[in-house]
Amino acid sequence: MPRTPLLQVMDTTLRDGEQTPNVAYAPSEKLQIARLLLDEVRVDRLEIAQVFVSEGEAEAVRRISAWARRAGHGERIEILGLVDGKRSVDWICEHGGGAMNLLSKGSRKHCELQLRKTPETHFKEIAETIRYARRRKLVVNVYLEDWSQGVRDSFDYVFGHVENLAGLGVRRVYIPDTLGTLTPDDTARYVELMTRTWPEVHFEFHAHGDYGLATSNCLAAVRAGARGVHTSVNGMGERAGNTRLAEIVAALHDLTPFRTGVDESRLIAISELVARLSGKTVADNAPIVGRDVFTQTAGIHADGDAKADLYANRLVPSRFGRRRRYALGKMAGKASLEQLPAEKRDLVLRRIVELGDKKHSVTAEDLPLLIADVLKTPVEQLVRIERYETRSTSDGLPSASVSVRFHGKTQSASANGDGGYDAFMKALAKATRGFGLKLPDLVDFKVRIPPGGKTGALVETLITWQTSARAQPFSTLGVDSDQIAAAVVATEKMLNLLAARRAARL
Repeated sequence: MPRTPLLQVMDTTLRDGEQTPNVAYAPSEKLQIARLLLDEVRVDRLEIAQVFVSEGEAEAVRRISAWARRAGHGERIEILGLVDGKRSVDWICEHGGGAMNLLSKGSRKHCELQLRKTPETHFKEIAETIRYARRRKLVVNVYLEDWSQGVRDSFDYVFGHVENLAGLGVRRVYIPDTLGTLTPDDTARYVELMTRTWPEVHFEFHAHGDYGLATSNCLAAVRAGARGVHTSVNGMGERAGNTRLAEIVAALHDLTPFRTGVDESRLIAISELVARLSGKTVADNAPIVGRDVFTQTAGIHADGDAKADLYANRLVPSRFGRRRRYALGKMAGKASLEQLPAEKRDLVLRRIVELGDKKHSVTAEDLPLLIADVLKTPVEQLVRIERYETRSTSDGLPSASVSVRFHGKTQSASANGDGGYDAFMKALAKATRGFGLKLPDLVDFKVRIPPGGKTGALVETLITWQTSARAQPFSTLGVDSDQIAAAVVATEKMLNLLAARRAARL
């Protein structure tokens, strides 16, 4: 059987990705991301920094390089260096690096207008830097910055540049669409020009997403002969960012004959880690890693899936350590409510459609409470917050007290906190400890009022929880005219979900 083509994945979250506005990782955070990317996600290589940026950058390079050498990953760690004779090479070696990505000019325009040098001078300096790096035992890869414009406008310059690299011991040549202006057709044409002209050279494609075409361009590049692609977790990077790691890996595996060494089941973990450390949230509808991408809302989809998986594709949630969910919005159908007696479905559906018109989706967890509200029948409520009180003053710590009833017993507790809700949660943790209920971690807390709402308008509070690092997060919603009260309602729903899950296991 023919061997499946294996592509290289170089991730630049820690270098190009850190050019995202208002993002700067501490050295310990960079090490944490690097270890997860190499040991668990299993990308092939990492670009972790650029020379001379800051002392914090230098410390991160030292830590990651030391760990990588101990783990046998020395050549899998790459650092961006400049065409400056010995300076960049010495800096990389002094900080423990084993591979340099040399940033050269890939277009005549950049060479002559930015560097103000002739191509001949630039090529000579590139060769001198590479020879010195090789003498110091570094692996050398070369970026052709602005290649996408250079190959289009001045191929003679690009030709001279790549010919100049012959015999210098360069391991890989990186061809970037620096300004993110290529189309897939352009990418295929220009990458094929490179791979046919120099079939022995290992070219890798570096895309940017200014027009949202980074993934498509990477697919075109590998079909045209590129042997690797460059990625960034969650698409982090300047302007519109870089190729999204999860997106291109799934697309390569499903839509091409190519394979990578990436472990798809760990893509969610690295996405969440980078989102948390960077402070840049992931869109709910982001492919693969978004919170809503494995959630169906249309009734016809629920019906088709229940009968024959008619609306399933190759992006099976279990591949990524997730599971499919069904939410009920204004497009909900009766197939989403098969658990109800037939005569009661229309009433519930009518209420769901009303909420959908207000842009509110009803999750499976909300459904029992909605049914109880619409049909005026009591829902089984295992846990009830019978009473609570919060107090905040200008000259003291916020405090709270709470009474919780579970299985006919009531537990009460009080606590201080950094805010009213924080004090409430600390008191709740004390009270529920006696029931053997361990509260989950609070992952996200969102408060919303309708546009143009007054101070007395209803408040919608959506809280996202997670019971363990590997568990799928879940959300609960509370609505009230008081913000704390809405949060308490959402928290009470969370307690009942935990109690119901525990009862199901017993």
